[in-house]
Formats: sequence, C-alpha cells, structure tokens
Amino acid sequence: MARDLSPKCKKCRREGKKLFLKGDRCFSIKCAMIKRPYAPGQHGQARKMGLSEYGIQLREKQKVKRTYGILEKQFRKYYEMACRMQGNTGVLLSTLLERRMDNVVYRLGLANSRNQARQLVNHGHFLVNGKKVDIPSCLIKEGDVISLKKSHGDYFEELKKVIKNYQTPSWLSLDAQKVQGKVVSNPILDEIDTIANIHLIIEYYSKS
Repeated sequence: MARDLSPKCKKCRREGKKLFLKGDRCFSIKCAMIKRPYAPGQHGQARKMGLSEYGIQLREKQKVKRTYGILEKQFRKYYEMACRMQGNTGVLLSTLLERRMDNVVYRLGLANSRNQARQLVNHGHFLVNGKKVDIPSCLIKEGDVISLKKSHGDYFEELKKVIKNYQTPSWLSLDAQKVQGKVVSNPILDEIDTIANIHLIIEYYSKS
C-alpha cells in the first residue's frame, strides 16, 4: 500500500499552516510551525514570490492530500467519484474524505492523529458492524458501528479515560465505556475541519 513517508513537520511548513499531522505535539511548543514558521529548505526564509492562480489551486490540493495522508492517484479517484454523484462536487469530495475509515477513527477520538488511526486500522484493531476492517480507505456509511476487537491492549484501556468527555462531531456518536462509535448521519460540511478551499481544488482538476 503506497503512502507518503516524508517528514510530517516539513509538510506543515511547506503549506505554511498546521495540518495537525502529529497529534498532541502539534499543540505543544515543540511544534515545528512555532519553532520554524517558514518553508523548509535552504531558501525557506527568503521572501516568498506571489503565486499564480494555478499555484494557489495546487497548494490547496496539497493541503487536503497531506491532511488526510493520501497520494495523488487516490485523491483523483475521490474527485472522479464526487463528479459522478449528484450534488455539489466540492461538498461531495469533502464528505467522501471524511468517510474514510481512518478519518472516522480519528474523529471519534480513538487516535491522536489520522496517521495513528491509519496504523491502528492497518493492524486490524477495529470492527465495522462486527467484521474486521483493516483497510484505512474503506468508506464508512450512515448506520455503521465501529468497535474494538476483543484482543486489544493497554492503549485502549487508557483510552477509555481520555475519551470520557470527548466531543465528537454531530454526525458521529461515541460510547466511551465500550469504546464504540456509530455513524448517525452523513458528514456535515460545517463540521469538516478542512483548512483548504475545496472549490479551488475542483477548479484545479476541471482544467486538467
């Protein structure tokens, strides 16, 4: 399975915004965007040149790809899926990304970052409607129940205490005691924590 293994902090610095790729570290003084809030590389501190229209659209696309931890080929597939569906393509693209298994696990508070959620799903720690799912890109739908396998370790026992007062988005529900979540509706656009302009991404792909 292909994935981007480049340093996560450099991704945030390249985009000039926190993408929250390293969980709790992103909220601490150790965050690279606090220590070095400029682009990586030898000339990172030099004055930035203005971006072209294409450059702005590209940067928006890169932000979303890096936030969700997916590569170009898969991201384009989500765009093509959204185009085939009825409705606003930008909204549909956003909801498709939110419905990824690894993102749902993250949004339920069962992992500190999407990267950690991806790893936990890969290792087969979660069930969907009672069946093991180890594919992070699996799309979860309304009514699906995400639960833990019985053979889980100390991490999840400690997690019960951490998520006791965790507030999930309104389209998800969480039983902290059972460490079990449910998708109660489709993702709500106002609660999707994307930091990019999704419509610029649609414009980028529509020209290619």
